[in-house]
Amino acid sequence: MRFWLFVSAILLLAIPASATVPTLEQPIAVIRALDKMTARVEELDIPVAQPLKFGTLMITVRTCRVTPPEETPEAAAYIEVGEFKPGEKDTPVFHGWMFASSPALSAMEHPIYDLWVTGCKDKASK
Repeated sequence: MRFWLFVSAILLLAIPASATVPTLEQPIAVIRALDKMTARVEELDIPVAQPLKFGTLMITVRTCRVTPPEETPEAAAYIEVGEFKPGEKDTPVFHGWMFASSPALSAMEHPIYDLWVTGCKDKASK
Protein backbone atom coordinates (compact mmCIF):
# COMPACT_ATOMS: atom_id res chain seq x y z
CA MET A 1 0.00 0.00 0.00
CA ARG A 2 2.78 2.43 0.90
CA PHE A 3 4.54 1.58 -2.35
CA TRP A 4 1.48 2.58 -4.46
CA LEU A 5 1.02 5.75 -2.45
CA PHE A 6 4.67 6.62 -3.12
CA VAL A 7 4.31 5.84 -6.86
CA SER A 8 1.13 7.97 -7.03
CA ALA A 9 2.90 10.90 -5.38
CA ILE A 10 5.82 10.65 -7.83
CA LEU A 11 3.44 10.52 -10.81
CA LEU A 12 1.52 13.56 -9.59
CA LEU A 13 4.75 15.51 -9.22
CA ALA A 14 5.84 14.49 -12.70
CA ILE A 15 2.74 16.02 -14.35
CA PRO A 16 3.66 19.50 -15.56
CA ALA A 17 1.64 22.36 -14.19
CA SER A 18 -0.17 24.23 -16.91
CA ALA A 19 0.00 27.95 -16.46
CA THR A 20 -2.44 30.04 -18.41
CA VAL A 21 -1.72 33.68 -19.01
CA PRO A 22 -4.74 35.86 -18.34
CA THR A 23 -5.81 38.05 -21.24
CA LEU A 24 -7.55 41.39 -21.42
CA GLU A 25 -10.45 41.99 -23.82
CA GLN A 26 -10.07 45.03 -26.04
CA PRO A 27 -12.93 46.52 -28.10
CA ILE A 28 -10.93 47.24 -31.28
CA ALA A 29 -8.70 44.99 -33.40
CA VAL A 30 -5.94 46.58 -35.45
CA ILE A 31 -5.55 44.68 -38.70
CA ARG A 32 -3.20 45.37 -41.58
CA ALA A 33 -4.74 44.58 -44.96
CA LEU A 34 -2.95 44.21 -48.28
CA ASP A 35 -4.59 44.29 -51.71
CA LYS A 36 -2.09 42.36 -53.84
CA MET A 37 -3.54 43.66 -57.12
CA THR A 38 -3.04 47.36 -56.32
CA ALA A 39 -0.30 47.01 -53.66
CA ARG A 40 -2.51 49.06 -51.35
CA VAL A 41 -1.80 48.52 -47.65
CA GLU A 42 -4.21 49.83 -45.04
CA GLU A 43 -4.32 49.63 -41.27
CA LEU A 44 -7.89 48.93 -40.25
CA ASP A 45 -9.37 49.60 -36.81
CA ILE A 46 -12.25 47.15 -36.60
CA PRO A 47 -14.58 47.24 -33.58
CA VAL A 48 -15.60 43.84 -32.18
CA ALA A 49 -18.84 42.49 -33.72
CA GLN A 50 -19.04 45.27 -36.33
CA PRO A 51 -18.34 44.01 -39.88
CA LEU A 52 -16.02 46.10 -42.06
CA LYS A 53 -15.70 45.88 -45.83
CA PHE A 54 -12.24 45.81 -47.47
CA GLY A 55 -12.43 45.26 -51.21
CA THR A 56 -14.67 42.25 -51.72
CA LEU A 57 -14.01 40.98 -48.17
CA MET A 58 -16.29 41.44 -45.19
CA ILE A 59 -14.22 41.21 -41.99
CA THR A 60 -15.86 40.59 -38.61
CA VAL A 61 -13.83 40.50 -35.40
CA ARG A 62 -15.47 38.36 -32.72
CA THR A 63 -12.94 39.05 -29.95
CA CYS A 64 -9.58 40.76 -29.52
CA ARG A 65 -7.34 39.95 -26.57
CA VAL A 66 -3.98 41.17 -25.29
CA THR A 67 -1.74 40.00 -22.49
CA PRO A 68 -1.34 42.22 -19.41
CA PRO A 69 1.57 44.68 -19.42
CA GLU A 70 3.65 42.55 -17.04
CA GLU A 71 3.56 39.56 -19.44
CA THR A 72 5.28 39.02 -22.80
CA PRO A 73 3.43 41.22 -25.32
CA GLU A 74 0.92 39.33 -27.45
CA ALA A 75 -2.32 40.18 -29.21
CA ALA A 76 -4.76 37.72 -30.73
CA ALA A 77 -8.08 38.15 -32.47
CA TYR A 78 -10.75 35.70 -33.56
CA ILE A 79 -11.76 36.80 -37.05
CA GLU A 80 -14.37 35.72 -39.57
CA VAL A 81 -13.87 36.74 -43.20
CA GLY A 82 -16.31 36.30 -46.05
CA GLU A 83 -16.02 37.26 -49.70
CA PHE A 84 -18.88 39.00 -51.48
CA LYS A 85 -18.82 39.10 -55.28
CA PRO A 86 -21.71 40.57 -57.28
CA GLY A 87 -24.01 37.89 -58.66
CA GLU A 88 -22.39 35.10 -56.63
CA LYS A 89 -23.17 33.42 -53.34
CA ASP A 90 -21.32 34.72 -50.27
CA THR A 91 -18.24 32.59 -49.65
CA PRO A 92 -16.58 32.09 -46.24
CA VAL A 93 -12.84 32.62 -46.66
CA PHE A 94 -11.41 32.37 -43.15
CA HIS A 95 -12.44 31.96 -39.53
CA GLY A 96 -10.06 31.48 -36.66
CA TRP A 97 -7.49 33.02 -34.37
CA MET A 98 -4.75 35.28 -35.71
CA PHE A 99 -1.75 36.14 -33.54
CA ALA A 100 0.24 39.36 -33.85
CA SER A 101 3.55 37.70 -32.95
CA SER A 102 3.10 34.81 -35.43
CA PRO A 103 1.12 35.93 -38.48
CA ALA A 104 2.02 32.78 -40.44
CA LEU A 105 0.70 30.48 -37.70
CA SER A 106 -2.90 30.97 -38.80
CA ALA A 107 -2.81 32.86 -42.08
CA MET A 108 -5.71 33.64 -44.38
CA GLU A 109 -5.04 32.15 -47.81
CA HIS A 110 -6.52 34.33 -50.54
CA PRO A 111 -5.23 35.11 -54.06
CA ILE A 112 -5.94 38.87 -53.84
CA TYR A 113 -5.89 39.88 -50.15
CA ASP A 114 -3.68 39.35 -47.12
CA LEU A 115 -4.80 40.18 -43.58
CA TRP A 116 -2.84 40.03 -40.36
CA VAL A 117 -3.45 41.23 -36.81
CA THR A 118 -1.02 43.84 -35.51
CA GLY A 119 -2.68 44.48 -32.16
CA CYS A 120 -5.74 45.35 -30.12
CA LYS A 121 -6.60 48.66 -28.56
CA ASP A 122 -9.02 50.46 -26.33
CA LYS A 123 -11.28 53.16 -27.71
CA ALA A 124 -9.38 55.81 -25.76
CA SER A 125 -5.96 54.93 -27.19
CA LYS A 126 -4.67 56.19 -30.52
